[in-house]
Amino acid sequence: MSDNIDLSTNIAGVQFDNPVIMASGTYGFGKEYSEYVDLNQIGGISVKGLTLKERKGNKPPRIAETPAGILNSVGLQNPGVEVFIKEDLPFLKKYKTKIIANIAGNTIEEYCEMAEILGDSQVDAIEMNVSCPNVKAGCLAFGTSPKGIEEITSAVKKYCKQPLIVKLTPNVSDIKSIAMAAEGAGADCISLINTILGLAIDINKKKPILANNFGGLSGPAVKPIALRMVYEAAHSVKIPVIGMGGISSWEDAVEFILVGASAVMVGTANFVNPTIPIEIVNGIEKYLEHHGHTGLDEIIGKMDLND
Repeated sequence: MSDNIDLSTNIAGVQFDNPVIMASGTYGFGKEYSEYVDLNQIGGISVKGLTLKERKGNKPPRIAETPAGILNSVGLQNPGVEVFIKEDLPFLKKYKTKIIANIAGNTIEEYCEMAEILGDSQVDAIEMNVSCPNVKAGCLAFGTSPKGIEEITSAVKKYCKQPLIVKLTPNVSDIKSIAMAAEGAGADCISLINTILGLAIDINKKKPILANNFGGLSGPAVKPIALRMVYEAAHSVKIPVIGMGGISSWEDAVEFILVGASAVMVGTANFVNPTIPIEIVNGIEKYLEHHGHTGLDEIIGKMDLND
């Protein structure tokens, strides 16, 4: 690391040493990857999505490879929020990387209870996944309408002692109105994009490959869509934006920062190359140095559209 380049970024009062964060669902609780990467060199880790109680997840097959990406329908397999705090969080706190707890639920009450439980833990921020089905509203995702976003964000914010990051779904017609609704309801930051709903077919069986039929598409295939949505969201709100979606190189990360992201999350690329986060951190630093910048803040949102 160069002493002349400041890679730090501030997200709602939380100071990250660098802008590279591991995306929820792709890094577990960090233990497996710690054998390959010094977690101290990563800006942050958004842990595997947590629910109020243990979840076994969906039946297999739960992963399907697609051109330039993967479909997943894991189903939020996790040990539950209280087990995470007791058994997994102590390991992560041995490192200086910032810890983001990703939470998911089927009712607003479940989200609020998790936020309250996590309030006394040592996590640095809470990331709320609003792509989950709202059982009380006919299983429509909380995040598919401004009204839904406002309702859940304002409710959960009351129970949050840490900054609240709202993770937005791309499965909407107008991401700008969704982003503004989250901000208006008290979100401290937004992150996007979550996976795009997709389908893969086994032509010999004439059935979907995934046991759950549909799954979330991630990987390089979604990057152009993600970039457009991050740009639109970042130019619609004043709160920080964390960008993700198909980032697999430092160049990809720089693109997201240029369209307005104060930090980036890396997901599917970790399955291909466990050392990719370190490569991205080093690449961003060299880019800044090459272009005569001394800090990350000098390039955040500095892309201008053509006339």
